[in-house]
Order: sequence, then C-alpha cells, then structure tokens
Amino acid sequence: MQLVVDVGNTETVLGLATSPTELAAHWRVSSMVPRTADETTVLLRALLAGSPAVAGDIDQAVLGSVVPSATHSWVRSLGQIVAGPVVTVGPTLPLPIKLDVEEPMTVGADRIVNTLAAMEMYHRDTIAVDLGTATTFDCITAEGVFMGGVISPGLSSGLEWLGKRTAKLPRVELEPPQQVIGRRTETCIQSGVFLSAVEAVDGIVRRIKAEWKKPDALVVATGGFAKVVGPHLATVDRTEPFLTLYGLAMAGRHVRR
Repeated sequence: MQLVVDVGNTETVLGLATSPTELAAHWRVSSMVPRTADETTVLLRALLAGSPAVAGDIDQAVLGSVVPSATHSWVRSLGQIVAGPVVTVGPTLPLPIKLDVEEPMTVGADRIVNTLAAMEMYHRDTIAVDLGTATTFDCITAEGVFMGGVISPGLSSGLEWLGKRTAKLPRVELEPPQQVIGRRTETCIQSGVFLSAVEAVDGIVRRIKAEWKKPDALVVATGGFAKVVGPHLATVDRTEPFLTLYGLAMAGRHVRR
C-alpha cells in the first residue's frame, strides 16, 4: 500500500492507494497552515489512526508538491511514518512520459503525474483540466507526451477579488446558481463568478482543441472543484477528482520496478 500526498497551494490531498486507481481512504487538509515536520507527523498519525490501514501496511510514500516551503517538512514526516522509501515526484524522476516543452524542469509535480495517469488510464489524446487554486489545462498525447497547456486563475479567484476589492459586496460560496439572473446581491455574485468560470473553461478547451488539431481529444476534469463545476462544463467528457493521486500511485509503482 502506498501513501500518496499531493501538496497544493491551498489544500493538500492524501490517499492510501491499494492499487494505482483504488484508494482505501483519502483526506483533504489545508496547505495554508504552516507546519513543522513534527506537526505534520502528528497530523498524519491522527489521520491514519482512523483509516483501515496500519503503519506496517504502508510500504512506500509518494509526494508531489508545488509548495517548496512545505516539501521538506512533508519528506521528513513521511520518513517517520513509512518504513519504506519516500519518493518525491519531479521532472527528473524516471517515468515513461516525455515533457516536450521549452522548460521541462519547471513543470510542476501535479502536471507530471496527471500526464502519467492520463496516459495509463485513457490511452488517447487527453486534455486534463485541473480545477484547483489555479486552473491548468494539460495537453497529453496517447503516448504520454506532455505538449504544454494553459494556466489561468482558479475558480475561487473571482470571489476573493470581489470580497477584498469592494466595500459593500459580501463573500459568498462558490456553488452553481439556480438561475442566471440573481435576485439578491449574493446570488448575483454566485451567478457571475460561477458562470464566468464555466464559460472560460469551455472556451479555453475549445481553443486548445482547434489549435492542437485534436477535436476528439478526451477532456477530463480533476482537482478540488471538479465535482462542483465539472457537471456544468459542456466540453468535459469525464470527471475524475483523484486523477492526481492515481498518477502519484502510478509514479511510485514505476519507481519501485
């Protein structure tokens, strides 16, 4: 069993992978709370205490982090929890994918494992749309070649901007509006932010398909907002919230071979 950890800018998602596409348990914790390695270890032990696994069942940990300041603490903490190796995903890790971009060393761990997961799960040209703190669009060939993509502001950015930059507009939750035309200030904001995000994602996907000349590319939504927003996206074929965790588990399996 592998303990897979995806450290994002806003949230960290953890899972116990019994196979590359099966999770015995999963958790989501804040990345915005600074933690020492000792504090992270306490948190991990508390999460695992309520899981179906015991420490001896976990023979490897795989870490993917886009937060350099948190990476060291997670590596140290995982080393105290897991008896086996701790694998840190990065551009130099030997994986059966190719980063065919101008600066491959700058590609984030999340985009690397999303590429690996898309190749092994779908075996076709894929656009992986990761709906997190930022919204990323990754172009991945059937052979596992990462061709590049798009990075845009995340879905919560509009709500945060309105809350901080305006004197009288309230903060609201990101959720689908019941109708386009809001009847209260809160519903006006929800409608505007949510539908703007939906139209932006669909518009970018259509532009990618046209430029890439891959009109039949599979579009997969993942990330923290995938379940909320995915069903409202006309261009999305599948919603897989744990694509990144699956990719981490696959990376761990390849390294262990």
